[in-house]
Amino acid sequence: MIQIDRADYVLDRRSAYIDSPQPIGYNATISAPHMHAYCLDYLSEHLKPGNRVLDVGSGSGYLAAVFALMVGETGRTVGVEHISQLVDRSIESIKKGPAAHLLDKGALSIHVGDGKKGFPDEAPYDAIHVGAAASEIPEALVNQLKPGGRIVIPVVDSLMIIDKLADGTLKQKSVMDVRYVPLV
Repeated sequence: MIQIDRADYVLDRRSAYIDSPQPIGYNATISAPHMHAYCLDYLSEHLKPGNRVLDVGSGSGYLAAVFALMVGETGRTVGVEHISQLVDRSIESIKKGPAAHLLDKGALSIHVGDGKKGFPDEAPYDAIHVGAAASEIPEALVNQLKPGGRIVIPVVDSLMIIDKLADGTLKQKSVMDVRYVPLV
C-alpha cells in the first residue's frame, strides 16, 4: 500500500490519509485505509506474482493498482466499475504512479461493467475483491474463481471470505461487521 499514493485517488488530497472512507464522486467512496489493509491481508496468499485478480467496484482504482504491483507483469489485474467517469479518473490516477507501466503492458486494465457479472473474458481468477456490499454472493463471481482461489466480499453488513476448494466446493466465513456502499 505504501508504494501507491492514496492522495492521487481522492478528491481532496488533504483527507487522503484519514482512516475513514472518502468521497470520490458519483455517490462512491474509496474505502478507509484500514479496510484496504484487511482485504489485502485476507487475499495476500492469492496475490503472488503471475496470479490473476479481479477487483469489482474498483472505484478510484487504488486497490487495483496495489493488486497489480503485487501480481506483477506476469500476472493480470482487472478492475470493473459501473461508473464510466470513475473508470476514466482511475486510469488517470494509476498513470501517475508506479503501476502505470502495468497499464501500458496490459497486465492491468480497468473496464466499465456490471461488477456482479465479473469479467469472464479474463477468468478464472486466483483472487476476487469486491469493494461494495452485495445483497448476496454473485454466482458469476463464484463461477469465475479458480479452485484454490479466494473472494473477499462484503455481503449486507458482513465481510465474507469465500474459498473455493480444489473439488469446487465453497468454504465461507464472516470475518467482521462492515459498512460499505451498495453493489449496484
